[in-house]
Amino acid sequence: MTEVLDLANRLISAESVTPATGAVFDAMEAMLTPLGFAVHRFTRGDGEAGSDEAPVENLFAIRKGPEGSKHFAFAGHLDVVPPGDGWESAPFEPEIRGDLLYGRGAVDMKGAIAAMVAGVADVPADAGTISFIITGDEEGPALHGTRALIDYMNEAGIQPDLCLVGEPTSVNRLGDMMKIGRRGSVNIWLEVEGTQGHVAYPHLADNPLPKLTAILSELDAWTLDAGTDWFQPSNLEITHIAAINPAHNVIPAKAEARISIRFNDLHSGNSLSERVSAIAKKHGGRARPIISGEPFLTEPGAFSQMIASAIEAETGIKPEASTTGGTSDARFLRSVCPVIEFGLCNATMHKRDEAVAVEDLGTLARIYNRIALAALKS
Repeated sequence: MTEVLDLANRLISAESVTPATGAVFDAMEAMLTPLGFAVHRFTRGDGEAGSDEAPVENLFAIRKGPEGSKHFAFAGHLDVVPPGDGWESAPFEPEIRGDLLYGRGAVDMKGAIAAMVAGVADVPADAGTISFIITGDEEGPALHGTRALIDYMNEAGIQPDLCLVGEPTSVNRLGDMMKIGRRGSVNIWLEVEGTQGHVAYPHLADNPLPKLTAILSELDAWTLDAGTDWFQPSNLEITHIAAINPAHNVIPAKAEARISIRFNDLHSGNSLSERVSAIAKKHGGRARPIISGEPFLTEPGAFSQMIASAIEAETGIKPEASTTGGTSDARFLRSVCPVIEFGLCNATMHKRDEAVAVEDLGTLARIYNRIALAALKS
């Protein structure tokens, strides 16, 4: 099997703070081409660096099997969050200390992508079709990443049967959790206009703050649901309140707030946005929602059992099927085919001195190999 540690080192060494382009995709292409993959790279976005429209590179690679064979896809991202200060070693110079490999992206998720490549190296070309759906924009706005890859696949008539996303889902040890779904996410900006005036003459002004607090009080008292068999209860959180008013004796002209809702499959982004908008309007305000993703669930069945069996064969433990946590690009890939997430332990992701156990990289590569072989035979 291809040396997974070497692959991880090569990816980590290619600095790729989101949105990623260039060298890290060169490294990925160089890994896949010798394995018989046809690699297609393209860039979306034409805005300034630092903007939501900044250029993003994407990669789709495919090794076709016999006509009519199954198609299994691996998906993930090569972009990473900024490393920050205070690392014991340089974040983009991978270093092994003890049993751990340190570097930004070791866990989230260059280590997993290295394991994917190593895992498919021993899958015979005639076993079926394998593809890689790899973006440079998962940690950022996610506007020109996986969604653009899905557009490319649709235009090319490419349709995987199953997809595994290599997000770091494990908690205490490799293999203890896989994600069979994710909650949806909507962020809503609330605004209330008033009329500025002197606090001693309130009849000549219109204070927007009592209206905003009425909106927030009603929203805070709202119980969205009690959860489902596979999802925890939806939750609404107030994340920002502001009224630009440097003077103590002035009634402000405008008040603003922001809420974030993580919701299960009893709701949609539109239904929640409409409810919040109605509450805001009732109290004299307005709402501006941005839906980041809808909830999805891959019902437990043959696919989840396939993954669980591979994990248990290599680790001896049965993974918990979970829908906890934040969003991922699986929220887009769910429209393509059934999708499940499984990857490394997530304890150090996005943290200073991010690290992965070297042994886990090899184990994950073997698990991915088993999953790919099983999926192509299913």
